[in-house]
Amino acid sequence: MQGLSLKQNQQQNLSPQQIQYIKLLQIPTAELAARIEEELEDNPALEEGLDHNEEQEPRETLDDLEREEMEVGDYLQDDYAGYKMAGDSYDPNEETRERPLATESSTQEYLLNQIRYVVRTEREEVLAQQIIGSLEEDGYLRRNIESIVNDLAFTQGFETDYDEVEQVLFKVQSLDPAGIAARTLQECLSLQLHRKESESPAHLLAIRLVDDFFEEFSKKHFNILLSKLAITEEELKKAMQVITHLNPKPGGGDDAPIAPYLQPDFIITNQNGKIEIKINGKNAPELRVSRAFQEMLQTYDKGDKQQKDIKEAVTFIKHKLDSASWFISAIQQRQGTLMKTMESIVAKQYDFFLTGDESVLKPMKMKEIAAMIEMDISTVSRVVSAKSVQADFGIYPLKYFFSEGITHESGEDFSTREVKNILREIIEQEPSSEPHSDEDLEQLLLERGFVVKRRTVAKYRDQLGIPVARLRKHL
Repeated sequence: MQGLSLKQNQQQNLSPQQIQYIKLLQIPTAELAARIEEELEDNPALEEGLDHNEEQEPRETLDDLEREEMEVGDYLQDDYAGYKMAGDSYDPNEETRERPLATESSTQEYLLNQIRYVVRTEREEVLAQQIIGSLEEDGYLRRNIESIVNDLAFTQGFETDYDEVEQVLFKVQSLDPAGIAARTLQECLSLQLHRKESESPAHLLAIRLVDDFFEEFSKKHFNILLSKLAITEEELKKAMQVITHLNPKPGGGDDAPIAPYLQPDFIITNQNGKIEIKINGKNAPELRVSRAFQEMLQTYDKGDKQQKDIKEAVTFIKHKLDSASWFISAIQQRQGTLMKTMESIVAKQYDFFLTGDESVLKPMKMKEIAAMIEMDISTVSRVVSAKSVQADFGIYPLKYFFSEGITHESGEDFSTREVKNILREIIEQEPSSEPHSDEDLEQLLLERGFVVKRRTVAKYRDQLGIPVARLRKHL
């Protein structure tokens, strides 16, 4: 007979309120108003507007979200004053500025919006626009480069050549989503793999499979791969799992919206040398818990709770009131977390927000910001995801401000973005008949005081959309 045994263990689970907060934290401003509208339709205890008989600021603290349950008496004794979303960024005396509309954009519009981050001249911008306009619905560029050269010559009188178009194509391929503008499935997968900064053995093996052994891999000649690469079946399986998680159709197909238009989540202004930060909440309605529902609960509470219909009514009303209060608290906590995170980013990159000079950007990791706001790195990751900030000199994705650092021989830390700019400058000044190899670039950076290994140089070059030396050669 099988014996019975008891086993005790501890398990940490997120409450429904915490899950709701996490989901709200991750969505950008462009989607927040729609999410609030959805909640308003679903929960009659949640209403738009403020109770003008009550004080304008909510009385609950951010800790309210962590309460496991709320008593009926909470509503019988005290009203919830509501949460004024628009108040986060609205000032009636403030100068009215045009802001991007919270609309979904097509793949092409999303790519065109990113162009200015990668092109350096108007000429490159024309080429990038032509390339993006030639993409098919799944995100691939199946029109050959010679045809694009001819299109530009016939339709715009724009003279170019294969090499110039290809160099701009590499820059378009550096845009989001990863894999966009690939000419083949192999190139699409390779672009995605090289975009991910992972040094895991499975990831590195996946790169070799796609870059060097794609024919064998695509034809499932696994025995040949095991022999040529001298790896085990388990290692091959892990690498294949990495590849199968990539997106073979980065454009989404059917010209589907892939991301919201960059509506800023934060608005930063320079007020006489002092940086002011506001959360953009103009599109989000003001919220409050329904007074009518609270009064209804009081009425039912006086009835005979032994009656089934009264008991069910009290349970239903209490559930809706709880949900309304939790939702308001979750939004309140979301706004507080967003503000704390943005304040820390601005503190770290203060010189940039004063001047707009990219050369003053400092190396910054999410782990640093997490330590500054005393929260988990996963929270910072959710805040940064799909969020953007509007400064006096443009709109920037929050991810733009995060980069690794490289220490100069003088001991000063430089962001990898600054090192990439120096690398781009070196390549632009190289002789066209004898372009620098990656080994040459490694040495030239070393002469400037930057110790960067050849493999890292190649990675930075790829991320800049710059081809290898043999493709840059012009006789």
